[in-house]
Amino acid sequence: MVFRESYKSWHRLLKGTVLSGVMALLAQGMATPPAQAEVNRFCQLSQADVDSKEALRVAGLQGDAAAQRQYEALRQQHSAEVQDCRRSRWPENQAIWLRLYPCDLQPGQLDALMDRIVNLGYNQVYIEAFSNGQVLLPKNNNPTVWPSVVQFDEYADRDLLAEAIASAHQRGLKAYAWMFTLNFGYSYGQRTDRRQVLARNGSGLDTLDYADTGNSGTSEEAFIDPYNRQAQSDYSQMVQAVIARKPDGALYDYVRYPRLTGAASVVSDVRNLWIYGPASNQAMVQRANNGKGRELIQRFLRSGYITNTDVAQVDSLYPSEGEPLWQSRNPPAVDPKNLAPAADRRPGLQSELWRLSVAHAIQGVVDFLQAGATPARQAGLPTGAVFFPYGNRAIGSGFDSRLQHWNRFPSWMESHPMAYAVCGNASCIVEEVQRVLDVRRNPATVKPALAGTWGAAQQNRPSLEAQMDALQQSIPQLKTVSHFSFAWQDAEFERTRKSCRPAARSTDLESLRGGVLPESPDQSVVNLQ
Repeated sequence: MVFRESYKSWHRLLKGTVLSGVMALLAQGMATPPAQAEVNRFCQLSQADVDSKEALRVAGLQGDAAAQRQYEALRQQHSAEVQDCRRSRWPENQAIWLRLYPCDLQPGQLDALMDRIVNLGYNQVYIEAFSNGQVLLPKNNNPTVWPSVVQFDEYADRDLLAEAIASAHQRGLKAYAWMFTLNFGYSYGQRTDRRQVLARNGSGLDTLDYADTGNSGTSEEAFIDPYNRQAQSDYSQMVQAVIARKPDGALYDYVRYPRLTGAASVVSDVRNLWIYGPASNQAMVQRANNGKGRELIQRFLRSGYITNTDVAQVDSLYPSEGEPLWQSRNPPAVDPKNLAPAADRRPGLQSELWRLSVAHAIQGVVDFLQAGATPARQAGLPTGAVFFPYGNRAIGSGFDSRLQHWNRFPSWMESHPMAYAVCGNASCIVEEVQRVLDVRRNPATVKPALAGTWGAAQQNRPSLEAQMDALQQSIPQLKTVSHFSFAWQDAEFERTRKSCRPAARSTDLESLRGGVLPESPDQSVVNLQ
């Protein structure tokens, strides 16, 4: 409750003008910053320290050179004290997810933004660099196929990502570049030279068609076929441009297929898998190791099943071959003349073809992630994959439609599970994180993301304090925890940043939105690696 009351105090204090505040400070003879700032157990600065720094920042921005010098000294001091606090408090690293807007290029705006992140006790910031079909690169220096986030002509040469990273570094914040992965965005799907790159199902619909019908995600989503070379090339070019801005790490989000709704949220029919794009379809057929295997794969993809007649016909087409063979299938060698009847073999072959198809879809995601993360790894940067802990679960004879099998992501990548479960307390959140730790083992590489706000529970979701306390008590070996998102901590400030209005004075908390999918035991599928 102490921090919540601090927010209320902040709101009251900021109702006066900032300029009058700094004049009062100077009138009191404040020539140097205080010896030491106050921090609470979450390494958050006291309201008095926050107000002093903000008043000096605004006065310096208005031309007061003395105030500017004092602000810079106080900013450095606060940054150092938060860093010292993080070294002695749990967790060692506390990160915040951040979206930037064109208005953040206004004078002083990045300073105000990064100051607030430090004020809340964070020492890392995850900056959204590629999302919703836009990239955070200068309009006049954007080598990618995506439009720039900043379209204002007056800012056409400004590099918001590079400037934000520099501003974060000034305050001792590590700045990661956060990028969507398979979700290339609506703008990409609208390009006539890229529509064929999108993932496609057995009904002939691509992921943008499906989103437009309201059956998955939002209309802003367009997921690509991970086997498509054009998609791989476009993504690699974007990642390299982002990495050139020298972030401290790279995070990969949307490492999955669309989350479908209703009955379609469980995929149990091969025709509902996103493996019917030309590239994925061809790669699937190429997994065959003999003529029988190739023919059965093609028939299975076409019809969604195989019949006794299919098996018998394939035997006749390739009389010199024994069992149908494909990657991961290694039955005992058998004389073609001694094969069991087609009716006896068909059920097993169909079951194996289904598991092969699911594994093929999953492998496309894994391979695309690994390729996309390679430029950052080669640059010596830590990389991390963002995922839902239950995105890899099986449900009956089917699987979660996202096919987010994070357990197969490269072992050299960090794991950033989105522990967003809602159950009225933090127990289900802890369970989600523990599920990942049971697989990944090394707690230094498991860095859960929590959703929520400081000082208040929202929609049956505990406050961040409650979630953090539960994690510390249950899994104290964790070294890094992140919070989604900065927008939820300071809703009014977020609105002013979007609209280019004067800096916000209010810190009223915005209502949260969230949910969790039903849980189900996992089950393995064929491993194609």
